[in-house]
Amino acid sequence: MTQARLLSVLVENRPGVLQRVASMIRRRGFNIDSLSVGPTDDATISRMTITVHVGKQQAEQAMKQLYKLVDVIKIDDITTERVVAHEMVLVKVNSPNRARRDLLDIVDIFRGRVVDVASNTVIVEVTGNAEKIDNFLELAQPFGIKEVARSGAVAMVRGNQARLKIVDHDREASEGAANLLPGRKLRPTGTAGDTTGAV
Repeated sequence: MTQARLLSVLVENRPGVLQRVASMIRRRGFNIDSLSVGPTDDATISRMTITVHVGKQQAEQAMKQLYKLVDVIKIDDITTERVVAHEMVLVKVNSPNRARRDLLDIVDIFRGRVVDVASNTVIVEVTGNAEKIDNFLELAQPFGIKEVARSGAVAMVRGNQARLKIVDHDREASEGAANLLPGRKLRPTGTAGDTTGAV
């Protein structure tokens, strides 16, 4: 059974890494629902949040393949973790004067904000989990949606629940670990616990 799996990946921040990661997933025949990437507090490292629609076993295979890429520092399937997972959407909506107040009331309910106003349209920004974004788009549809730009999810595990540990490559190599690539790597662990979902 397939479902949307949420993968969190730390990679080296250098040219070509995004292409290599996306190409590997494409070669496996997986559909990428969303892929967000950006630098972390360390300018040499980027975080990717990848949503793929696959089964658990396929997700594990994808993680193993991704882990073989030299640019990947660590990877984790956080689908079943308690996570904060948010995305942003910009929506350009038809908004003639007679309907504008009704639209703005909906924007307020979803704690969105208007970032551009024209004579007959507004651009609204809404952030939150995927369900919240979907619900807003559904309610905005009757007004007439002209354009949508959606970021895809960025996610972090709540609290101090990181399940990946830094692996000392030199020690692992001395113990005969043949499956660890050169450089500092973090070994993926199994999935755990149930989830309260995104907020």
